[in-house]
Amino acid sequence: MRLGDEITVNDRFQTGYTYALSAPVRAEFADDFNPVYTPQKMLEMGVFEGRYLNDCTQEFPAAWFENAKISSKPDPALNYFGIKSRQPLSVWQEKGWIYGPDPRGWFQWYCRYFLGRRLEDIDRIQIKRWRGFARHAGQIRANCYPGDIFCRPRQRQALLQWSYDPLL
Repeated sequence: MRLGDEITVNDRFQTGYTYALSAPVRAEFADDFNPVYTPQKMLEMGVFEGRYLNDCTQEFPAAWFENAKISSKPDPALNYFGIKSRQPLSVWQEKGWIYGPDPRGWFQWYCRYFLGRRLEDIDRIQIKRWRGFARHAGQIRANCYPGDIFCRPRQRQALLQWSYDPLL
């Protein structure tokens, strides 16, 4: 995938959605957006109980899925911390946390942003949400002993799912 490429999405959530890559892959991120992990690394580490993007393999690079922990059914054991730590998409929809053309939410936006799609208004909203999630790292620092990765595992899993370092 390269600058200028157009990607057409045909999966369970979208049919015929097309977007252009207007920035190089993994480059030209907003100055205030510094995720720790790539989408590929997040999928390899274990996020969303393995039940995310598994019908989108044509949209994203094949390498992202080579060592990904994915499943046809949600499996908390696939998460990095081995616990359930997500809400159903219906909750995200009810709360109004789905923005723009990314019906699966923040991680789908991040994957597309990582590839080079830029949508100024949506990017600004999602980056603001990502920055706000840093408060969870502060809560772990305030309530856990340094190095105790078993303290607040749900919060740590959530940090990973927002591309923050859960091992603080």
